[in-house]
Amino acid sequence: MSFPSELRIYVGRVREFTREDVIVYVAWVGLMLGLCFSTGGFLLVGHVHGVEFPAVAWLVPVGAAIFTLSIAVDTIGHRTIYKQAISGGEGLVHGITIFAGITSTVLLCAAYTYRDALWIPAMVLTVLSFIYSFVDEAFHWHRYVKERSDPVEMWSHVGILLGHGVLMTAWWAWFFGGYAGVSETVRYL
Repeated sequence: MSFPSELRIYVGRVREFTREDVIVYVAWVGLMLGLCFSTGGFLLVGHVHGVEFPAVAWLVPVGAAIFTLSIAVDTIGHRTIYKQAISGGEGLVHGITIFAGITSTVLLCAAYTYRDALWIPAMVLTVLSFIYSFVDEAFHWHRYVKERSDPVEMWSHVGILLGHGVLMTAWWAWFFGGYAGVSETVRYL
């Protein structure tokens, strides 16, 4: 079967969503769309007012967009065909990864104002989010090899890791570069 056909089948499982699945899906993907629009919107506000940002700053919403598109696909399988498989340990790993990822991002934003107090916890949580992403990958690869799970799910995880990697590496580079352009943009908000 071709990859486009497999993708159509995988995404088509959205028709199997229960009401709870829809709520979880919209909340999760919506949260990540919020990250795309807030980071991209912030940069656009600054750009419109003549603020120059380093190239790495623009990679933050790009990474967020790749991540969001990938989780939008991946979560369909998580809420349908793989729901039972991830209900145990893998579900816990997902929760830890999401907690570490969200809190690292919040602390990285807050580190603009409280740099000395927050950059280390933000860094530790960022590292934890990647460690637990790799633990999650082990679950997925085990399922792929042993139970013949979808190649679509596996490719969505490539996008998840790529997006997460670009997003967070760029954000940290921007932070260590002094958050160039942020103070100029904040006055236009």
